[in-house]
Amino acid sequence: MNRYKITTYCLLSFFALLLFFQAPAQQLPSKAMQIKTAVLAAPEDLREGAMVYGYDARGTWTVLREGSNDMVCIADDPNTEGFSVACYHKQLEPFMERGRELRKEGKNFKEIFDTREAEAKAGTLQMPKDGATLYSLSAAAEDYDGMNGEVKNTYLRYVVYIPWATQESTGLALKPEAPGMPWIMDPGTHRAHIMINPPKE
Repeated sequence: MNRYKITTYCLLSFFALLLFFQAPAQQLPSKAMQIKTAVLAAPEDLREGAMVYGYDARGTWTVLREGSNDMVCIADDPNTEGFSVACYHKQLEPFMERGRELRKEGKNFKEIFDTREAEAKAGTLQMPKDGATLYSLSAAAEDYDGMNGEVKNTYLRYVVYIPWATQESTGLALKPEAPGMPWIMDPGTHRAHIMINPPKE
């Protein structure tokens, strides 16, 4: 192979690799589309002023929009199958941010739970004092068009964090005994929360 052919081959290989590594970014929804779909999890009157986290053109986690109310929303993760976004009260942000930090360190669920439990008991991790709500909206992959910000056949469930609450202090069941029945999960811990899963149509 002569020098010209070698040079041409190297250039073609370089551009092929460049296109390969750029492909994920090209498939990432725009900032506007991420914001549009992320806030769908929040009550309608709280969407406009919600802070939104998502991904920049390189796929890096970032703040897409600063907020002007008490709602924080998370855009869909492009590396996860299907559609899933969430919005929660800003009182939950220290809890959520600590979880993100620990996951980045490679901690598993139990390690994250135990770490936040210890920190919450020590008072170094701030938890909601009066309860705080999270809204989770999901849909199947075939029902989500991220590039156009369109999603259909969604399912919305609700989580109300009430740290340290128990079955005895709330009267809530430890498991759902009927469709849509609220129940308490992780009672007596920093992560105690009311689960409400409406029946799917």
